[in-house]
Amino acid sequence: MTDFVDGTAFNNEQGNRARKLFAAVVLAALDDAIADDKKYGNGPEQIARWARSRDGREVLSCAGIDPNERVVQGLMDFVGKGVRTSVALSREESERRHAAEQAKAA
Repeated sequence: MTDFVDGTAFNNEQGNRARKLFAAVVLAALDDAIADDKKYGNGPEQIARWARSRDGREVLSCAGIDPNERVVQGLMDFVGKGVRTSVALSREESERRHAAEQAKAA
């Protein structure tokens, strides 16, 4: 019985690690598209082409993201904003956006 529980916990942990790895690939693809957008001006089209491709859909699925058209549009919007993923995920950026929303509402 304990072998089954240990095996299940191990498999669950490995699944979580694999999901995080694929999520990192998605973040890298976003950063590459943002760099393309700044250099060539075609970042949103690049990320959309990647996300709609077979490989892109597979990576998104493995990252736990449903590869539907709404997700593709969200990725394109994110790239269009031009904020790198490391900055967008930082606490300072989150606090700055929150403060801007508060100031806008007031």
